[in-house]
Amino acid sequence: MLKKLKKLFIYESPSNQEREFRFPENPGETATWDIYRGKQENLEKYMDNSGSGKDQDINNDNDSEYEGKGSEHNKKDDRSNNDSQNNRDEKKEKSKKNDEQSDDRDTRDKSDNQADESESNEREANEREDNEANSEKRISENDNDHENEVNTPRVIIKTLRSHKPITVEEMIKESMRKKREKFKNSKAGNNGKNQKDDRNEDAPKLKNVSHSLKENIEYLENLYKIPANKDLIIRKFNIARKIPACLVCVDGMIDRRIVIQFALPELMDESNFKDYDPGKEYILDYIERNVLTIDQLVRMKVFDDINPQIVSGLTALFIEGCDECIIMESRGFEKRSVTHPVTETVISGPQEGFTEALRTNITLVRRIVKSENLVTEFEFLSKRNNFLCAILYMDGITNPRLVDEVKRRLKNLEIDYISGSGMLEQLIEDKTNAPFQQIIATERPDRVASFLMEGKVVIICEGTPFALAMPITFFDLFQTSEDSNLRWQYGSFLRIIRLLGFLLATFLPGMYTALILFHQEMIPTSLLSSIVASRAPVPFPTVLEILLMEFSFELIREGGIRVPGVTGNTLGIIGALILGQAAVQAGLVSPVLIIVVAVSGLGNFTVPSYSMSLTIRIIRIALILFGAMGGFYGISAAFTILMAFTLNMKSFGVPFFAPIAPFTRSNKDKIIRGPISEQTYRTDFLNTLDKKRMATEPRGWMRGDGGAENDQGR
Repeated sequence: MLKKLKKLFIYESPSNQEREFRFPENPGETATWDIYRGKQENLEKYMDNSGSGKDQDINNDNDSEYEGKGSEHNKKDDRSNNDSQNNRDEKKEKSKKNDEQSDDRDTRDKSDNQADESESNEREANEREDNEANSEKRISENDNDHENEVNTPRVIIKTLRSHKPITVEEMIKESMRKKREKFKNSKAGNNGKNQKDDRNEDAPKLKNVSHSLKENIEYLENLYKIPANKDLIIRKFNIARKIPACLVCVDGMIDRRIVIQFALPELMDESNFKDYDPGKEYILDYIERNVLTIDQLVRMKVFDDINPQIVSGLTALFIEGCDECIIMESRGFEKRSVTHPVTETVISGPQEGFTEALRTNITLVRRIVKSENLVTEFEFLSKRNNFLCAILYMDGITNPRLVDEVKRRLKNLEIDYISGSGMLEQLIEDKTNAPFQQIIATERPDRVASFLMEGKVVIICEGTPFALAMPITFFDLFQTSEDSNLRWQYGSFLRIIRLLGFLLATFLPGMYTALILFHQEMIPTSLLSSIVASRAPVPFPTVLEILLMEFSFELIREGGIRVPGVTGNTLGIIGALILGQAAVQAGLVSPVLIIVVAVSGLGNFTVPSYSMSLTIRIIRIALILFGAMGGFYGISAAFTILMAFTLNMKSFGVPFFAPIAPFTRSNKDKIIRGPISEQTYRTDFLNTLDKKRMATEPRGWMRGDGGAENDQGR
């Protein structure tokens, strides 16, 4: 018994052949000894690194110890290995004899039954350890790679109880083998393409619909976090009271009348299946042809396609024994009714605007474009949000390469969440750092219809009342849907007013700054004297004065937009008047500057596009700073940089300043709008399939009988 205790608590010093630090063979059984000896930390590091760090140090030390010995070391290596093997065998026999003798003495000394039981348990544990060590030794001896290692000195490790010798190389091999098995198992169980499986390891790994209804239900319950998630409805029932099935839908997104009155009663009624023969007809075919009266039924097999349909308000029918499901139309959530457009008001023209419902918006467009060539394709975007959008284009008019480019950009979006059309616009435009927009947004169905007939592509998104049209040019930003409803003279005049307003809003404050600071000789004497007199009480320099007024004007405009109701417009007008008058009386600004800022602000309001008006504000501030630094030379430099950047812009391959730069054939509908009867061709830069939009003389009544030469036309 005393020898046993000595073996447990006294560490034997290593022999000369057994160099370097030694680890116990079985860390679990010798943890108490490691804590006692203070080697627990080293042991944990060894097991974590699988022998990589310590064994490398051992090998490095041994290599350095044997450096310089040359060929003598290689000759003695075989002899030392044989000697060490003989020593291990002798020690093994001695340890067995010592164990047997100590066991006999212990059994004679112990008369207590409890001591006998503990000793027998300990002996059985030692036998198990010996068996495990022998098996590991047989594995290591059968390994041919171990015999071919290059001149690596053997380092012997002993366990504390059995003193079973094992080499460091064998431990490294065993740990590496376990690591490889663990890596293979983890690689086989992981799927890098499906990130949802990593978040939900307990969920069944299904990609396609299974024949087992139970597996499909378990997959959906794990995917939608049932029972924590209360929105998903899984209605189990029996078709014709025989075949198990279930309906899956999202509460609040469906019209319950469709499910309760048309789907469930028809599927559960036995009379609807009296002519059904399982041996002759597939049950899904029979249900589609003879049972369900719902208008839209689609079959799907892949869960990646089924899940977006379920969360969008459709209902999925799963049947036992079928490896596909039926998706039926059942959407019935609340939505806003069609109202007047808010941001694009017109006097002459339709007064309907888009809503947040995708189907309603498509219907508003189809009410105007009543053509079989109008194609609508749906696409789900984003990884988690399943953002639904519709791609609209005219088959036979729109360039197919343009349609393919739009689809390519949409399908290659890698983002979790898209809030609406504004966010989508930034994700698919050519240059995100460009000052001007490359995609136009509109909330008017009539304007979308005109874009489609010109050969452009339109994207309508779910949950937003704005449609995106592409490609566009600089001149499209100054057009409104009201232009086509007015005579060409009126429309051309309004477009010129908008262009002048754009120029005033952009350049007037910067030019005023340049004239006051650098080019006073260009101002008439009488006007210059009045400006100097009005600026006499102002304590601020011209640059600070104009920036202060611009900032105040932006505050009033932004505050008027954010205040709800009619109060916002009243606040903007009254606030500007009161603030301007008070600033002049206090001597903070000059009256001339108030006029300059007011005129530039009014010019900004003439621009139809809201995004374009924001661009004008930014450019105006930049021109003020350049004018303050260099006068007209600074403004010219800033304008040159802006034009060089803008001329290099493209919107889906179309130059931003087409048809002027580069010059191409136009349809006489840019700045100066020609008569409708003369707009024979579509714009050339779109490369439409059908170039001609009308006959050379579209007014057929001008030719032949009943024409201008006949009294019937008078």
